[in-house]
Amino acid sequence: MTDENTQFNSWFEGQNETDELLKDASANQEEQEDELSLRPKKLSEYIGQKALKDELSVYLQAAKMREEALDHVLLFGPPGLGKTTLAMIIANELGVHLKTASGPAIEKGGDLVALLNGLEPGDVLFIDEIHRLPMNVEEMLYSAMEDYYIDIMVGQGPTARAVHFPLPPFTLVGATTRPGMLSKPLRDRFGIINSLAYYEPEDLAEIVSRTAAIFEAPITKEGALAVALRSRGTPRIANRLLKRVRDFAQVAGQSAIEPELVDMALNKLRVDQKGLDETDHKLLLSMIDLYNGGPVGLATIAANIGEEQDTIESMVEPYLLQIGFLKRTPRGRVVTETAYEHLGRPFENKN
Repeated sequence: MTDENTQFNSWFEGQNETDELLKDASANQEEQEDELSLRPKKLSEYIGQKALKDELSVYLQAAKMREEALDHVLLFGPPGLGKTTLAMIIANELGVHLKTASGPAIEKGGDLVALLNGLEPGDVLFIDEIHRLPMNVEEMLYSAMEDYYIDIMVGQGPTARAVHFPLPPFTLVGATTRPGMLSKPLRDRFGIINSLAYYEPEDLAEIVSRTAAIFEAPITKEGALAVALRSRGTPRIANRLLKRVRDFAQVAGQSAIEPELVDMALNKLRVDQKGLDETDHKLLLSMIDLYNGGPVGLATIAANIGEEQDTIESMVEPYLLQIGFLKRTPRGRVVTETAYEHLGRPFENKN
């Protein structure tokens, strides 16, 4: 692989002969279309999350046998694990329409009424980031979820009156990365509550192989596993990394994606063997260099690395906690000995 390393280094140092890799103005739209094409449409095609799939399969079959709307479903877990895909699968398996929205986009009661008004019996309404619903909208959802009606205030002042607006039976699928921010009344109205866990490398490798086949980009089993191991246990990241590795393979003229090419490409993209990227390294190293590994408060970490606290807590920290590189204590975050070893830093036991 020495010649290929030279080729890639030369390319990165300023070669201008690879214009075909530059994306045109429609790149973002193409990425979104790719994302949709990669989503499985049936529960049997959905890879990983076996316990959740087994449960959901029973609930779907029972709802179809009774010819009833499926009970409301709450899905929670880190970003990119397949919550939106599951909502699409639920609607497809039930043979009903799917309407989608996000919590921040439903700003007032009228927005919710507009969504609910378009539902037909049995339809699925998917609300992403449901923990970010305004309280007045959330309160309107209570009667909609429980008794399939909403009361709308018409008029103002002394002439104001409540209009009872019946709704067809429907299924609300709510998704959140922050289940702790859901109010108890809203959480209690979901009959099916499931968490999505980070994926095992073998399941991720299967997803990578499936995606590569859709992209018509040949990849070996070992190459798929190499991508999976750097994907933070997350299908969305695995598919994104595969797209970039595919670019490298095409430029190198590789007939199939091999582990050596994966390692080379992802090293160039500064994604290490554990899937840690620049933000992860910046977070851990700032804690080690500036605060002797912690404990450090979240606000301090955010200020030091230039990221929002919410971004760190929901996007960065969960994986570092999962792999044992970070731990939470009453006094703040602490970098573990495992992380020191991975980063090649000497660890001093503070106990």
